[in-house]
Amino acid sequence: MKVIIFGTGDCAKLAKFYLDNDSKYKPIAFTEDKNYIKEKMIDGIPVIPFEEINADNTNSYFFAPLYSNQLRKKKSEEIKQKGFKLISYISSKAVCFGKVGENCFIMEQNTIQPFVEIGNNVIMWSGNHIGHHSLVKDNVFISSHVVISGHCEINEFCWLGVNSTVKENTILAKGTFVAMSAAICKNTLENKIYMGIPAKEKQEHDTTKKK
Repeated sequence: MKVIIFGTGDCAKLAKFYLDNDSKYKPIAFTEDKNYIKEKMIDGIPVIPFEEINADNTNSYFFAPLYSNQLRKKKSEEIKQKGFKLISYISSKAVCFGKVGENCFIMEQNTIQPFVEIGNNVIMWSGNHIGHHSLVKDNVFISSHVVISGHCEINEFCWLGVNSTVKENTILAKGTFVAMSAAICKNTLENKIYMGIPAKEKQEHDTTKKK
């Protein structure tokens, strides 16, 4: 099954490696918006301007594993508007008993327990634990060695840093940024940064105050 990978950065190159070595899919090309293309070939396959691709002349699937949650959502919508279907990749070395949506990139050593639901456009780097009955909504990035305990809700556009932890029965509001090694012990507020153990909201520095 042929697949085109959106992007030309590290995440896209990693996606090609995983698909080549651990999936039924065969990457046939990278694609990028025309103005951002710097190379004509990467790792033995061509880089094609996204503007020139459409479902009528290209019989393949798409994968868009972009780092930015917002950009990943935007490009996946543009890909579907062109008539393509998006795949998800789940490593054969991951344990997944939950449901996973489209355009998800789930790497090795992830444990997704029973009754977990993973939305669309979710990236999970290696070695995470998603506890039973938890919900991870669309457009979320989970870096390595994150623990999300049971019955948690991770809302859209959240970003969880390396070694962070979320206590059971906790809700991360939309756009929550969890810093590296932070421990979330209570519900968060939208679009806020949380740091420390236990994690606290990072206060914005007021530069207008005199010292």
